[in-house]
Amino acid sequence: VERLDRVTRERFLRDIYPRREPVVLTGLELGTCTTKWTLDYLSQAEGSKEVKIHVSAVPQMDFLSKNFVYRTLPFDVFVQRAAEVKHKEYFLTEDEKYYLRSVGEDVRKDIADIRKQFPVLAEDVHIPEYFEKEQFFSSVFRISSAGLQLWTHYDVMDNFLIQVTGKKRVVLYSPRDAPYLYLSGTKSEVLDVDNPDLEKYPLFVKAKRYQCVLEPGDVLFIPALWFHNVIAEEFGVALNVFWKHLPAESYDKTDTYGNKDPMAASRAIQILDRALKTLEELPEEYRDFYARRMVLRIQEKAYRND
Repeated sequence: VERLDRVTRERFLRDIYPRREPVVLTGLELGTCTTKWTLDYLSQAEGSKEVKIHVSAVPQMDFLSKNFVYRTLPFDVFVQRAAEVKHKEYFLTEDEKYYLRSVGEDVRKDIADIRKQFPVLAEDVHIPEYFEKEQFFSSVFRISSAGLQLWTHYDVMDNFLIQVTGKKRVVLYSPRDAPYLYLSGTKSEVLDVDNPDLEKYPLFVKAKRYQCVLEPGDVLFIPALWFHNVIAEEFGVALNVFWKHLPAESYDKTDTYGNKDPMAASRAIQILDRALKTLEELPEEYRDFYARRMVLRIQEKAYRND
């Protein structure tokens, strides 16, 4: 993934954004968070308010099999524990991993917004405003234990992943490579992207891998629909900012995470499921023939030619 230094808003919108490819932006003005957010400062800044966290006995978290549990800890205790390698106090095992993904007060109705959930820390952050104010959707505060790997998934909104402290490795795949990623909804079944099980996932080798390492102060632009798999090389704190680049009414009103498919896409998939159900009324050879015709129709109508 290309790294570009001190990119202005104008240059980003004119030259980079229209390409719809990930890029790492360096040297941006992010506020005092990059120097201030030490363990001690984080612990005392937001005190002992309760946070809901993911706890996993293994480094690779899997959203499909749900190999983690949700637990609640006071924020200051959580930060200290997430920074440890071995724990004296633990829920599952002494080397369990922790992950905080901030959420709104009511997860079903409220979006994550660092200004509301972590107001003291929000003061230290300057979010690069490369989009209009009314496009803003959410700002998600994230803290990960060293070694934690998040499942490969896509989001339906453009976003900046702002790495404040610690180091992260991000592996990305283009939306065009969806056929090789063994999808279940918005998530890929291939968890270990570095050592994939190719007997189980033979097509995965066809997916073109993009990769970058985020150092403190780096900002990764992840365009909507790009798949990403994030590995925390060190204990680290990050902030994700999502914004709407489609008209507001395109998005699902009940989506508080920014990962529900746009309304038109959801409707199209429902219609397709009904069409496939209808095909079941035919014998197998007919079903096969008409299914292939439908695929051709989709290809000529909806695929891009470039």
